Amino acid sequence: MQQAVPIQGDTFNDNRGKMKFFNAFDMSPIVRFYEIAPSSIDIIRAWQGHNLEKKWFYCHSGSFVINIVSIADHSATDFSPERYELSADTPLVLEVPEGNATGFKAILPHSKLMVFSDFTLEESAKDDIRFPLETWNAKW
Repeated sequence: MQQAVPIQGDTFNDNRGKMKFFNAFDMSPIVRFYEIAPSSIDIIRAWQGHNLEKKWFYCHSGSFVINIVSIADHSATDFSPERYELSADTPLVLEVPEGNATGFKAILPHSKLMVFSDFTLEESAKDDIRFPLETWNAKW
């Protein structure tokens, strides 16, 4: 599995307020983005994967747990997903390479997650692979 890559951002504060920035985040491959705002912290969105599509995740409100697994490991029942926590308080973009499936859950009410993709919606739909929630034993 190609490992997820945390892209660290930074903040700047002065009398005008606070700014978060991601100078190391190369957005040139991105062709679309969308926001996910779960209606409840009880909802788990898992597992969706892609053989070719790459995604980037950024939590701009609240907090999320994101679990990542290699699609190649879909038959390994004892496999533990790679777990990340994203928080609006910490400027971080999580790059998830192609060949992986993701699952995520909001930790705090009113959390919002931005998802960036290098595929159009039509390309993504052709590359979409879904697995039942119980396929992997993830810590939510």
